[in-house]
Amino acid sequence: MIRDFQQLLLDQNLHFQTGVTKDVNFRKKQLKKLKSIIESHEEQMNEAIYADFKKSSFDTFSNELALVYLDINEAISKLAGWSRRKRVGTNLLNFPARSYIYPEPLGSCLIIGAWNYPFQLSFAPVVAAIASGNTIVLKPSEVPSNTSALIAKMINENFEKHVFHVVEGGVDETTELLKLKWNKIFFTGSVPVGKIVYQAAAKNLVPVTLELGGKSPAFVTEDCNLDLAVRRIVWGKFLNAGQTCIAPDYILVHESVKEGFIQKLIERVKEMKFSFDNDNYVQIINEKNVDRLAQLLDQEKVIYGGKIDRDRRFFEPTIMDNVTFEDEVMKDEIFGPILPLITYSDISTAMHQVKALPHPLSLYIFTNRKQIKRRIIRELSFGGGAVNDTIMHITNSKLPFGGVGNSGIGSYHGKAGFDTFTHYKSILDKATWLDPDLKYPPYTKSKIKWVRRLLGV
Repeated sequence: MIRDFQQLLLDQNLHFQTGVTKDVNFRKKQLKKLKSIIESHEEQMNEAIYADFKKSSFDTFSNELALVYLDINEAISKLAGWSRRKRVGTNLLNFPARSYIYPEPLGSCLIIGAWNYPFQLSFAPVVAAIASGNTIVLKPSEVPSNTSALIAKMINENFEKHVFHVVEGGVDETTELLKLKWNKIFFTGSVPVGKIVYQAAAKNLVPVTLELGGKSPAFVTEDCNLDLAVRRIVWGKFLNAGQTCIAPDYILVHESVKEGFIQKLIERVKEMKFSFDNDNYVQIINEKNVDRLAQLLDQEKVIYGGKIDRDRRFFEPTIMDNVTFEDEVMKDEIFGPILPLITYSDISTAMHQVKALPHPLSLYIFTNRKQIKRRIIRELSFGGGAVNDTIMHITNSKLPFGGVGNSGIGSYHGKAGFDTFTHYKSILDKATWLDPDLKYPPYTKSKIKWVRRLLGV
């Protein structure tokens, strides 16, 4: 196995060194080819993801395919500008000269996808890597096995191995891939596995982007639009049965609106009628995660839901009240359809409690007060988020998507994705018609004075 992977990487390195992938037209051709392949396999993708999750074709398109199509279209339309050499200013100390920044691809990239959105979280970084001019090995998550098999089939039957190839497998295959000296590793997944990837990459000094997770809070303040807050929180939390890295993990609700919020929350969940039959709910990915989620429930604090069908991997949307930061459900990212409610009376105290936790991937604020909004955004560190909405910031490619601290390293989507897989080479192009002796010995007090003036220090 390791020899096969070594040969695959060698072939990709040799192909990259020919310079073919650096050509903008070549990159556009590969992106258009990828889009055409995806379009021709839409029905099979619907079937594969349904087999793994019971996810509806609407959710598959809106949550998986659509975002990848948007990334491809944007990359094709803006690639020429992104890839162009850029002239920047030159300081007086280097007169006469011109300064340039040359974007260049990193080389052979390993991309490791996640299981919760197995198509979108695999192909969004792939699009960025192709646009940047790299060769790619993609290792999709093996957990949604039907989707993984389809991804391998549709790519490996249509792309040359030395340009873009999919490797299927589990821990053993991933471990062997991580031993190799890639030019870039991009990983999406859990914090514990992210640490393993980071350690493996460090042995070869391979740069990494880690898209991880964390406990993403949602603040519900006393002056928010309660009906709208409930509507958008319920959608964001129970989308994909809560198996979303940027889902609101828990709610910090002001005591003055708590009772009304709970009433409206339960009414909205009932109104949605989440079920497989209604095409608006999905399975928990496997029995292991069903059991993990079940262990997080404190039945005395469950005020709605809590029903579990392990055989069908159905976990009812569940709301827990009077939760504290010491409860089991607050010790790690939930990654499932359990919504804990924590009551607060003072915003400063609530913010202090969030600060005590690792930086979350996302944070949401439901308020109509500019002062509160600005204060939370200014004082709390998190990857990204939204005011008076959930999840939707990921759909704007002009907003770099990524974590901070424990929730990740680096960002992508749109131009940020291109940057992630690109090295920006700096060039000072010096003229030959003048060569002041300022930098040459003998060094005098007069020369030091001139250096200070030219540098402005």
